[in-house]
Amino acid sequence: MDITNLKPEIVWKFFHQVTQVPRPSKKEGKIIRYLESFAKEYNVALKKDKVGNILMSKPATPGYEKLPTVILQSHMDMVCEKNSDKVFDFDNDPIQTVVDGGWLRADGTTLGADNGIGLAAELAILASTDIEHGPIECLFTVDEETGLTGANALEAGFMTGEILLNLDSEDEGELFIGCAGGKDTQGTFYYDRIPAPVDLQYFRIDIKGLKGGHSGGDIHKRLGNANKILARFLYLLKKKFDFALCCIDGGNLRNAIAREAYAIIGLKPGDKEEVRAMLNRFTSNIEVELKYADPDVQIIMQSADKPEMCIESGMAEKLIYAIHACPHGVKAMSHDIEGLVETSTNLASVKMKDGDKIVIGTSQRSSIEWSKEEIANQVSCVFLLAGAEVTQGDGYPGWAPNPDSQILKVAAGSYKKLFNKEPKVMAIHAGLECGLFLEKYPYLDMISFGPTLRDVHSPNERIQTDTVELWWKHLLDLLKSIPAK
Repeated sequence: MDITNLKPEIVWKFFHQVTQVPRPSKKEGKIIRYLESFAKEYNVALKKDKVGNILMSKPATPGYEKLPTVILQSHMDMVCEKNSDKVFDFDNDPIQTVVDGGWLRADGTTLGADNGIGLAAELAILASTDIEHGPIECLFTVDEETGLTGANALEAGFMTGEILLNLDSEDEGELFIGCAGGKDTQGTFYYDRIPAPVDLQYFRIDIKGLKGGHSGGDIHKRLGNANKILARFLYLLKKKFDFALCCIDGGNLRNAIAREAYAIIGLKPGDKEEVRAMLNRFTSNIEVELKYADPDVQIIMQSADKPEMCIESGMAEKLIYAIHACPHGVKAMSHDIEGLVETSTNLASVKMKDGDKIVIGTSQRSSIEWSKEEIANQVSCVFLLAGAEVTQGDGYPGWAPNPDSQILKVAAGSYKKLFNKEPKVMAIHAGLECGLFLEKYPYLDMISFGPTLRDVHSPNERIQTDTVELWWKHLLDLLKSIPAK
C-alpha cells in the first residue's frame, strides 16, 4: 500500500514528504529549507530564530477569532540508527517506508515518526482550508534528540500563545502532563597503544540482534544492553585468561539503548577452545535472562585478522571493570504516579577515538532534580575510580505535572466526547521540550499527546497507522473546543 493512501490522507501526504528530507540532529538545514518552501507555497507567515527554530502563524478561521492562540509544537530532527547490514546515508538518503499490516516502519533504519508525524500534523493544519480553529502558531524546533538545543535557545517573545500542544508523545489515548529531566555523563579513558602480539590468535566477539529502544520510554522493559553484555563476558574472560583487547565498540546515541557491540581480542592458541566453551555457557545464560524481553539476542565469536595495535593491558582491565560496574537501567520508580519510572541511567556508547582514547557515553533521567544529579554523580564516580576523565552536560529540566491544567480538562473532555471513554493522564520518563519552554514562558498551559509509536530510536521504530486517524480527530476537535478568552 502507498503511504499516501492511508487515512487521514493529508497527514500522511506531509509525513511522506518529511521522510524524503534528510534531517539528522544538528544537520537540519535541508528540513529548514523544506519548511521555508512550504510556507511560500501555502502563503503562511514564517519567522526563524538564530539557531534555526521556525514559527509559522495562521489566523483563526471565521467564527473562531475569539479563541486564544494555540501553539502546536514538534521537533524537526530524527534519531539516525540503522541495522549494521543496511547501506544508508542519513545525510542524503530518503527514508524507505514499508506498510506492514497495521503499522508503518522503515526498511532497516529508524522511521523518524519521532517526531515527523508531529511535523506532518502541523503542516496539514497549516495547508488545510477546511479545518476550524482559533489563531495558531506552529513551532518547529531543532536538535531535540541530541541536546534540546532549539528549545534551550528559544527566546522570550518568539511566540505569543498561552496554550501549547506538544505533539511528541507515543501512545494514543494518553495525555501527558509531565516529563523527566536529563543529563549526560561522559568518561574518557586515555590509553597507550602497543603492537599486537604475533603469537596470539585473534577473534571478534559480536553482541547483536537486540531490540534497542528509547533510553527513557523503554528503559523499564529490561531490554538487553549490548555494551553491558559484552563487558560482562570480557570480565569473566579476564578472571580466567590473559588476553589482549585490541578494539571495542558499542552503541551510538545517548538516548538509545545499545543494540550492538563488538570487541576484537587476542588469545593464546591453547585457550581458544576453552574460551569458546565459556562463551557458549555465557550465551545460554543471557538467552534465558532475555527470553521474554529480548529473545533474538546473538553472541558470536569468529576469527579475525591480526590488528596492528592493542590497548595496553592495565588500561584495558580498568576499562572492562568500569563498563561492567557502570549502572544501567531503572534506579527508582515514582511514589506519586503508579508505573512511572522516576530515575534511570543508560550506558549508551563505547567508542575508540583519535587513536589514544576511549569515550563512554551515558545519559541520566529523573523527574526529581536531585535524583538526576545523584545518579549522574554515581556514574561519574565509577569512571573516576577507573582513572577516566569525566565531563557532564548542563542537562535539561523536567516538566512538573499540573493536574489542574485547563487545557488538560478540555482535552480530556474532547476525548471522552469523541470516543466515549476517558483518556489516561500520564507523565513520561522520556524527555520533552516542555520543561525548557516553561523556563522562558512560565505562563504556558501545556499537554503532550500523539499516536502510538513503538521501538523509537531503533531500526524497529514503527507507527500504528489507525491511531494516527484517532489522534488527528482528537487534535482537530480540541482546536475548536478551547473556550474563548
